Amino acid sequence: MDVLRGDAELDGDMVEELLRIASTAAPYGDDLHLTLHTCYELHYRGVEFVDPRWEWDPDLLRVRAGLEQRFLATLRQDVTGGVDLEGEIAALLIEPEDGIARYLAEQGEWPELREFFIHRSIYHHKEADPHAWVIPRLHGAAKAALVALEFDEFGSGHADRMHARLYADLLTGAGLNPGYLHYLDDVPAPMLALVNLMSLFGLHRDLRGALIGQLTAAEITSSPSARRMLAALRRLEADPACERFYAEHVEADAVHEQVMRREVVGNLLAAEPELTELVVFGIQASNLLEDHFNELVLHHHWRAGQSSLLPSFSSEERIGDALCPPNQRLLNTAASH
Repeated sequence: MDVLRGDAELDGDMVEELLRIASTAAPYGDDLHLTLHTCYELHYRGVEFVDPRWEWDPDLLRVRAGLEQRFLATLRQDVTGGVDLEGEIAALLIEPEDGIARYLAEQGEWPELREFFIHRSIYHHKEADPHAWVIPRLHGAAKAALVALEFDEFGSGHADRMHARLYADLLTGAGLNPGYLHYLDDVPAPMLALVNLMSLFGLHRDLRGALIGQLTAAEITSSPSARRMLAALRRLEADPACERFYAEHVEADAVHEQVMRREVVGNLLAAEPELTELVVFGIQASNLLEDHFNELVLHHHWRAGQSSLLPSFSSEERIGDALCPPNQRLLNTAASH
């Protein structure tokens, strides 16, 4: 950040040192993924007080490439690979027995729900943005179908219905800050890794098939998870703004699943069958990182009675009325009187 803000120089020696560190960094760790997320953010809305020309600085791109190589090589090592696309899709249709959405629907409390919203804000503030990069890298029917799906994600031309905007409204309804990436410093590596995965696949043409695989996994699993989240919100009497985001995904993503499977993936692989292995890799890598997120949040923290956020999370936002859903606060106030 000192370099990006002009307080230090990115010279050759520093580049080599950063590349050396990147080559041995924990591939799913906080250091690598916060750094990589910062590099990628230059391709989105930019970083405060950073000259936008850093986006294409050759030395910074060398550093980013080193981080990407470490991350990508580990992903390829940790998944099974192969070309069994039908098998991967069939597995996606089976809802996990021990997932976060099921836990929240059946027994989660409001503080845990808010933590989940904070984690996912890093993802949903960018909803559909990384996938826009793949549009010019497709052609024909697959391209047309993906554009139609993205049109829905961006609110069908209505800014107030964009999915990223609906998520900002959800944050407000939950008593949280809706600002873009407001909680970046509070969220540990697993969610950053999921977002970085989309950016990595989106920015590299040779990984376009993997991005389609990631999006396929997201769209197939989204509607059942959204239905569980709606159940959790209604059980806890949350603000209607929180429900709107998930209600939209129950309906839209049930349609998007079919669009992805038949019109995007089907047409893409009919034209470029050699991309099958990459589509499978994208699904498997996405599942792997979602499993990391589920394991950290649900099993390492919530089931142990601990917060899943980093210690930097403001103590003022951990306590008080914010721990209750807005509607429940009114009930508590009435009861106290």
